[in-house]
Amino acid sequence: MIEQVFAIVGATIAGASVISNDAVQTLGTFMVSNKKTAWWKLWIAASIVAITAILWSWFNYSGDITFGRLDRIPPVSIEWYHIMAPAILLCLTRVGIPVSTTFLVLSVFSTGIVFQKMLVKSVMGYAVAAVAAYVIWIGVSKLINERKKIPEKQERIWRGLQWGTTGFLWFTWLSHDMANIAVFLPRQLDVFYLTFVLILVLSMLGLVFYEGGGKIQEIVANKSSTRFVRSATIVDFVYAAILLVFKEWSNVPMSTTWVFVGLLCGRELAIATWHKGMTKRILPVVVKDLLKVFMGLAVSVVLVIVVQAIKGDL
Repeated sequence: MIEQVFAIVGATIAGASVISNDAVQTLGTFMVSNKKTAWWKLWIAASIVAITAILWSWFNYSGDITFGRLDRIPPVSIEWYHIMAPAILLCLTRVGIPVSTTFLVLSVFSTGIVFQKMLVKSVMGYAVAAVAAYVIWIGVSKLINERKKIPEKQERIWRGLQWGTTGFLWFTWLSHDMANIAVFLPRQLDVFYLTFVLILVLSMLGLVFYEGGGKIQEIVANKSSTRFVRSATIVDFVYAAILLVFKEWSNVPMSTTWVFVGLLCGRELAIATWHKGMTKRILPVVVKDLLKVFMGLAVSVVLVIVVQAIKGDL
């Protein structure tokens, strides 16, 4: 009984922190570029995709809602120290630090070998995202001038493309990061746990849209042109494509936060390349985001050491 309580409490805190932290990074450009749309309309659209993704995995993976992301992390009895990770993550999220939920939450459940594989895959994700974003935005800068207003008909087309691309990205992100919530629960969920997860995700998602993204949203909002529909659409598509490639590559969990920060880093550096006068403004932002990511990794490592010491494995 006490184990079930710990599992539900852990999953609840993890859901609150994961949705508040990583989901904003996924849906951030969508919110920024659709400020004129009522928050509840955006929430309904995102909720439909979330329900579809969770149910699709549940049916196709025999009750597993993680798309097989936890195959290398066997289930364990949930203890109080497992809950420390999402609790710390929730605190860091509230002050606006884009911590990797994968490292912080899954690190206390995984072995050292799996953690190393997660780290390698995440570093590769960061590098691929940064290089891809830089190359793509060098080309985009030649073709798109966001300072020039686009015709209303073209804007409607781009707006439709953005909503579709955001749905694709949101589905792909869920296929990675649902593992950070479901790790506290049985690997095959019954209807009770499935209903619990759906209510948890949709409730937290509603809160995120109602608050306009919170502190983490500032990371997206202060980037160049993210409020413009064309730039937002391209950001989302590139992000989703990279996540999809890494999802198909292996079932080792990875940090979507690192991919997100790498994407924005490469994009900002490309903009700085074209607009020399913006270099002094952009570089400090890029370095600041990178330092926040490494801060999250450092917290994860310390937490693993603390948990191992509590368990007596050190």
